[in-house]
Amino acid sequence: MFEEKHNELKRNLQNRHVQMIALGGVIGTGLFYGSTESIKLAGPSTILAYLFGGLIIYFIMRMLGEMSVEEPTSGAFSFFAYKYWGSLAGFITGWNYWFLYILVSMTELTVIGFYLDHWIFIDHWKSSFIILLLVTLINLLNVRFYGEFEFCLALIKVVAVVGMIIFGFFLIITGIDGNQVGIYHLWAHGGFFPYGAMGVVLATCVVMFSFGGTELIGITAGEVSNPQKTIPIAIRKVMWRIVIFYVGSISVIMMISPWNIIGQKGSPFVTIFETIGIAAAGHILNFVVIMAAISVYNSGIYSNGRMLYSLAIQKNAPHIFSKLSAARVPYVAILFSSFCTATIIVMNALIPDDSFMRIMALATAAAVITWAIIVIVHLKFRRAHKNRKGAFIYAFGLYPYANYFCLCFLALLFCIMFVSGFGKNGLMTRLFDMIGIETSSLGTFPVQMPDMSLAVIIIPIWCLFLLLGYKLKQ
Repeated sequence: MFEEKHNELKRNLQNRHVQMIALGGVIGTGLFYGSTESIKLAGPSTILAYLFGGLIIYFIMRMLGEMSVEEPTSGAFSFFAYKYWGSLAGFITGWNYWFLYILVSMTELTVIGFYLDHWIFIDHWKSSFIILLLVTLINLLNVRFYGEFEFCLALIKVVAVVGMIIFGFFLIITGIDGNQVGIYHLWAHGGFFPYGAMGVVLATCVVMFSFGGTELIGITAGEVSNPQKTIPIAIRKVMWRIVIFYVGSISVIMMISPWNIIGQKGSPFVTIFETIGIAAAGHILNFVVIMAAISVYNSGIYSNGRMLYSLAIQKNAPHIFSKLSAARVPYVAILFSSFCTATIIVMNALIPDDSFMRIMALATAAAVITWAIIVIVHLKFRRAHKNRKGAFIYAFGLYPYANYFCLCFLALLFCIMFVSGFGKNGLMTRLFDMIGIETSSLGTFPVQMPDMSLAVIIIPIWCLFLLLGYKLKQ
């Protein structure tokens, strides 16, 4: 099966696969599990955080879409960084994105254990190992099999979320068993902005993790038939998907129950329905969120395999990662990525309760770097084509203003993540206290924000490590 017969990936993904991959990419742990943290930070105004964060992501996807339609290739932004910014940029971009999806894969494997706790307790490392093994085997078969598997998983997520929204509105309109549900919950418990504008800003930091995966649209460009038609269709639907699936679902659960009691344990989508006495709906949604986590992990394995393959083609990774099976699957890259992801099994065995938020913070920081690189590379892409005759196939009309706006926002995001470490018992607070510097006023927020500062420290160290790796490669 693993005889190297071809040196190119096969275009076996159809339009329906890409549409569902794009759709499934925005419905995952960030919505079903991570939304708990954002609701704690901003209350009902979390809705605005999702809208604003979604707008930023849509801008970035339009930039990526313009480049991917003009030059469809596997590896997408790593290839564009390599071509328009230089070999070092391609090296750092590709490896950083690979690192990002290793982290995302770890979060998905971690939360599956939390979801299973709703039914039966099993050591989280055991559930992580089983899912890792099964999904890796699926990805080793062929890209069409991956596409069909992801299509089914994404379809389950889409149908479930739409059904939950419709059912939720039914409860809001009719009520059930005397439970108090209604739109008034959006302002009855401290107002729509219980922690002011700062709460929305802080929630946006957590919300951005939810949007990691939208850039998979670009990764599929090298294996999709008719990318000039398929990719624009997928990207145009990103914004309304965010409005329906994020804003719609978050609004519904906060109208069904007071926001300040949502998600005390597990996914808020499950606990909400059980709180109002509809246990069957809770069990169904628990199954759905498990499928959602498997879906995102499935996409993570796919993405990492193609990114390592692209890096190897650029000579920015060992040549062995460019090896393809008889089905034209980058099997070495997939196996290596799965092996690295398997470190979460050890983490879940040693620190089962703290691993999710730590990895989520790292993944968010790595995603911010990836998005910033896409924005910068798009600027360079446009400048390289300034003398081009004729319009781009899928031109982004807000260039360059949206580019600079997105860069400013991403820089602010990094600053907030760093300052979060100065809160009570935060990492930065402890470090500065050790050297006798008072920092208590720096981390004064209207609500306690998760400490994400470790990610801001580790990511630059990771980038320096990549720079060293690049120098050694030369």
